[in-house]
Amino acid sequence: MILIAAGSSLPFCGIDSQQLVAAGFAALGNVVRVTAISANYATPAWPDETDPPFINAAAIVETDLDATVLMAALHAIEQGFGRERRVRNAPRTLDLDLIAFDDVVSDAGDSGPILPHPAMQKREFVLAPLSEIAPDWRHPETGETVAAMLSALPERKARKIARKS
Repeated sequence: MILIAAGSSLPFCGIDSQQLVAAGFAALGNVVRVTAISANYATPAWPDETDPPFINAAAIVETDLDATVLMAALHAIEQGFGRERRVRNAPRTLDLDLIAFDDVVSDAGDSGPILPHPAMQKREFVLAPLSEIAPDWRHPETGETVAAMLSALPERKARKIARKS
């Protein structure tokens, strides 16, 4: 199972964060087969909660691309929606993260993505949307399910929101 997380906290060209997340997944659908998309979740910015809040969602995709090529495609989609990578964890127009690529475990660093995403089990903004579409997916290193990782978090701030039409 290939898992993608999306987030947005800044508008771009008159498009708000909910619409940007949807547009990001639509653009992704031109590259891979998107088989499931979660609801949107409103979450406080992290690590600085005074930044604009995020809209987060997750998707399951299928592809013949390898993880490195898929990651490059995600970055290209982000750039198409005005993403700038100046400061780590800063507000952004669109963020697309490769969370898991089947059962691949890799710390490839510069030669490819680190898989599964090294901080996924600590991030409610990733786990809450994933719990909707892949609650039984197991972390290939720890064996924990998404549902178990989410329930282990000490604080829950994400709230499911209705999608804009």
